Amino acid sequence: MGKILLKNIEVQGIRSDILVEGQYIRNVAPAAEMTVIHEGAEVVDCTGKVALPGFINMHTHAGMSMMRGVGEDMAFHEWLASIWEIEKDIDGEYIYHATRMACLEMIKTGTTLFNDQYWHTPMAYKAVTEMGIRAALSYVICDRNDPETSEIQKVECRKLYEESKSWSDTVVFVVSVHAIYSVSESMILWARDFARENGLKIHIHVSETEKEVKDCMEQHGGMSPVEYLDSLGLLGPDVIAAHTIWLSDKDIEILGKRGVTCVHNINSNLKLASGYRFRYNELRDAGANVCIGTDGCGSSNNLDMLEAMKTSAMVQKAWRNDPAAMPVKELFQMSSANGAKALGLNLGEIREGALADIIIIDTDNYHFMSPASFEANLIYSAHSDCVDSVICNGRFVMKNRVVSAEREILDQAKKHLNNIL
Repeated sequence: MGKILLKNIEVQGIRSDILVEGQYIRNVAPAAEMTVIHEGAEVVDCTGKVALPGFINMHTHAGMSMMRGVGEDMAFHEWLASIWEIEKDIDGEYIYHATRMACLEMIKTGTTLFNDQYWHTPMAYKAVTEMGIRAALSYVICDRNDPETSEIQKVECRKLYEESKSWSDTVVFVVSVHAIYSVSESMILWARDFARENGLKIHIHVSETEKEVKDCMEQHGGMSPVEYLDSLGLLGPDVIAAHTIWLSDKDIEILGKRGVTCVHNINSNLKLASGYRFRYNELRDAGANVCIGTDGCGSSNNLDMLEAMKTSAMVQKAWRNDPAAMPVKELFQMSSANGAKALGLNLGEIREGALADIIIIDTDNYHFMSPASFEANLIYSAHSDCVDSVICNGRFVMKNRVVSAEREILDQAKKHLNNIL
């Protein structure tokens, strides 16, 4: 097993040494006090740097990384129709290169795990494992109320799940239900049963737009999407609900009571004018597990979690007229530990025994020349280029801002983008 010793690195305000052995953090101790034997370790002097758990992007579509700028200045449902038209022409090869490029961007911006919902999953898996980061990859159920498609997707989902049993332990299989407007009720029920029979998480878009809510209430006897899904027995602590922007008090009560994970995707919601009044305080207080995501590049244009954290906090403060809304310590929980909780993984903290997903922040620059806390400077002042190095599953996937094969990844992605264009 490989060893890495990070010396003189700040952990929660304390100058420390971190020993990584194999997949795990073996020891964290004040600098020069480490007693664990570390012969044979790769020693890295991290003076002036800070260790954080890797960011966890809890809702994205990695294969859309080459769709930035497609459908600009469109409302959500018009935009979605244009995306579906483009997706008719993409294949597994395209997804492979797009996902590699997405992983490259996420590594460079400090993300070590992403929860994905997109097509051609085996090719996405190939890209993720080559890039060395973690992912929750899914089979996406989207039958559009067509019985023939439903039957095909049941077979495909079962097959992919069986294949996933031989996947790397850095990749988790998830069942995705696209949304209530694109999946028949019978398939929602099938997905619910299939996921729970096999102990799988369920990933679904919920209450992303006002139109989605109004249409649902017209079609389902006045029930909101949250009420409708609850009536189907779908909601529970195994459910990851993306967006959850348009919520009533009753919706929030249900989501909290069921222990659902709600993922805030502020940049996507703002850009598509889907909404901005994400009811973070109420969801948190009701008992929901709240996380942050970027959504896909087709709507958010990037996969930068640090940007998403900043925008989330600033919009929350603005619409509530409360500068104390969404404080920095909670932002860090939302961007890492809460995602680990949602996926049931031993991640999200720098502590002995946790899986070794660590990002190293370089503070020797003007962004951190401030009396503010490190956390505040990182979120409100710095940009993601302060992410100096990234360790995932006990291995460096970026060191000193260098990612292996970066030029080749970009060149291949450009070639496949030109083919689509």
